Amino acid sequence: MRRVFLLMLAMLALAGCAADAVWAPDEAIRRAAYHHPGPPRLTLLTMVSNETGAGGHTSLMINASQRVIWDPSGSFQHDSIPERNDLLYGITPAVADGYTRYHARKTWHVVIQEVDVSPEVAEMAFKLAQSYGPVMNAYCSNSTSVILSKLPGFESIRPVMYPVKLQKQFAKIPGVRTRVMREYDSDDNSKVLEEWDPVRFAAQQAAKGG
Repeated sequence: MRRVFLLMLAMLALAGCAADAVWAPDEAIRRAAYHHPGPPRLTLLTMVSNETGAGGHTSLMINASQRVIWDPSGSFQHDSIPERNDLLYGITPAVADGYTRYHARKTWHVVIQEVDVSPEVAEMAFKLAQSYGPVMNAYCSNSTSVILSKLPGFESIRPVMYPVKLQKQFAKIPGVRTRVMREYDSDDNSKVLEEWDPVRFAAQQAAKGG
């Protein structure tokens, strides 16, 4: 009887760790698909605490036949951005800007590391992200590092659980360019998505000639 009880506890624990599957309809994916005219590129985004220097989240923007963001167990959600199992589609300049600013605030900054790759490597990263499946909480860096480690030229990446450790590994890839985004908005970033309007942002960029 004790064995049965322990088995039930283990099953409940596993169920509690399971990630929720999100599956946007085909039509939403087709409608949102966006091809960025820039070079094929991988951009690792690491959210780092301004107080402790510890990492809080890892994501990967992939510019392949489409530009997408692998956002494992992420909180960035908007009606205009379809998601399939932690992969966000339709990453236009407005969405990319909104995504980054959503994470940068007075308690966190975003380390942005980008490297140009071949079309084949970018497409491979895209396909791996598509097929990975939903990610459990706290496994953002692990899942991202697993995807990167399977790409030609990224064999030095070892699967890790901590965002800053992955950031440091990625920095050693030849050709990586690094910049940091800092903003000082309230730590409550829920209003960023509530007030964010991608159409208005695109119009502002067009007016600036951007």
